Amino acid sequence: MLLQTFIIARNTLVESLRQPIFFVLIIASGLMQALNTAISAFSMGYTETSEVHGDNKMLLDVGMATVFVMGMVLAAFQATAVISREIEDKTILTIVSKPIARPTVIFGKYLGVSIAIIMATLIMVTFMMFGIRHEVMTRASDTMDMPVVVFSMSAVIIYGWSFSQIAVVLMTPLVPLAYIITLMISKGWTFQAIGTDFKPQILLACLSLGFAMLVLTAIAVAASTRLSQVMTLVICMGVFVMGLLSNHFLGKRAFLNDFAAIVETAEPDRSEFEDFRAVGARYNLTLNNFPDQSLAPGTPIYYGPSPQGIGMAVPKFTPYEGDPADERLLTANGTPSGIMVKSIDRKTLTIENIGARSLAVERPPREGDYIFTQPTRINPLALSAWSVVPNMHFFWLLDAVSQNRTIPTSHVVRIGVYSVMQIGAFLALAVILFQRRDVG
Repeated sequence: MLLQTFIIARNTLVESLRQPIFFVLIIASGLMQALNTAISAFSMGYTETSEVHGDNKMLLDVGMATVFVMGMVLAAFQATAVISREIEDKTILTIVSKPIARPTVIFGKYLGVSIAIIMATLIMVTFMMFGIRHEVMTRASDTMDMPVVVFSMSAVIIYGWSFSQIAVVLMTPLVPLAYIITLMISKGWTFQAIGTDFKPQILLACLSLGFAMLVLTAIAVAASTRLSQVMTLVICMGVFVMGLLSNHFLGKRAFLNDFAAIVETAEPDRSEFEDFRAVGARYNLTLNNFPDQSLAPGTPIYYGPSPQGIGMAVPKFTPYEGDPADERLLTANGTPSGIMVKSIDRKTLTIENIGARSLAVERPPREGDYIFTQPTRINPLALSAWSVVPNMHFFWLLDAVSQNRTIPTSHVVRIGVYSVMQIGAFLALAVILFQRRDVG
């Protein structure tokens, strides 16, 4: 079965690369990235960040959006070209008439199309990275980054375009190689350290975008087992848009909570309270806004990284109903464990871990946390729907780059796991749809 899968994948890859639309969309993406350097000079913001600043923020935004949309369209076209068209032309009978299981056909087709999409995404992302290195030409006095122009053009036209599939195969290693060489040469044609213009956070964001392409490819494969090319494209676009809007329509209804304030600074009252797990441990918080809810001594406190109350660092507990000023009662036998407001003065808040036994919090509060006065309620129906629809916001890490937030490698790994689960679900659906499909 494994050998059969690889053979089908190889043939599917060759067939995908032979599609004229494959080469056309890749070149179109490169031309758009080149044009973005001239039309993205309208962001009206010049806040510095670690990797992009000013108008280059918009350049990155438009560039990644170009790759995202082009990849989605490419996945839909390629999946239908190797599945639905073969079903319509009856050529798939040459495969299913042999002792080959239909799930093997689906997995082989997906693997072949995925390799083609990875190749296309690598080339399109490198075109975008060329644009980021070039930067936006905001003034008439700006000059072109000639190393970018020379090496990017050389990687594309040096071998000619006699056959589109050969062009794509050669561009896959040559375009990234040209970018690496460009990183070693400054705008003034002098040698520089390769890390001078290297953007690791952007590359992590692009890697996450690549996972999204693989998920969209699985959706396209599932749709193409029953639908035509046009309808498959419609389904892919519909899932894409719904994935972008799922947080608004489903996510905010899955977890119900309202935050009272946002932490600006968080410091332990004493050094021994740093982990915030000892009985009587206190933390002094400075809020960056006046609390939206009434916070008074004795008010129960929860905190976490999400404004919806997802991933709370504080477990659910019974609110304290005694006198918050009586220190003996706070740690007396029978006092339930919890976190409460000890004192508050405008934007300064002191919270305390109380109870006969300390509450086992996951971590102490920190900058950027959201403060809540109640545990988060869960809507199972909305949560189930939100979990099924591929959430495109998980793959869109552009905001982290623009806001100078470090993207942890562990977060990208979690996105990879999420992608594998989504791909598995849609391929299982594809197998179900194709299992009883009449191809004769």
